Amino acid sequence: MATKSRTTKPASRAAAKAASLRTGKSSKATAKAVTKTNTRTLAKVPAKPGAAAAPSARNALVSQGRLAPAPRRPKQKVAISHHREEDFKADGLRTYAVYRDLGIAHATHGLARAHVIRMLPPCNPHEVSKLHTHAVDFQMVYVLKGWVKSYLEGVGETLMKEGSCWTQPPKIRHMILDYSNDVELLEVILPADFKTVELST
Repeated sequence: MATKSRTTKPASRAAAKAASLRTGKSSKATAKAVTKTNTRTLAKVPAKPGAAAAPSARNALVSQGRLAPAPRRPKQKVAISHHREEDFKADGLRTYAVYRDLGIAHATHGLARAHVIRMLPPCNPHEVSKLHTHAVDFQMVYVLKGWVKSYLEGVGETLMKEGSCWTQPPKIRHMILDYSNDVELLEVILPADFKTVELST
């Protein structure tokens, strides 16, 4: 019996070790599959309202091509501007006009600009009638005094009088054709700084 016991123990140990290795590999494979399934489930399950999304869910959103929210602009300030003749300055886009800045660009950290434009008389069509575009998101002009004749692509020539208002879509081709000696315009533009391109006629 002792001899039989000595000869069977090593064989039993080898069989047990082999079985253990097989079981270990199987367990690892099973654990890996479970982890992969859980990750997919987390990515699909929406987060509860008010709860932060799990890292796997955030990664899934990025992989789906969704953009992260744009960073917030600094808090806007109050802008107050009272009429003063000395505030009209020749520091704007047009050399044939003076501008009264209303402080909107500073108050909104560049989000928008608003100014009163006073065209200098007399109108010189050779200087002002140049076709151009502005790379803006929004542009609006309101006639405070006098009149201005302009050309807008797709609209043609239009006479804008006191109380008239119009918008100029981004990169629309336009130009000033003529204006009265007393014309004043209110212009609102987004963003505050933008690119202007002059075109050949």
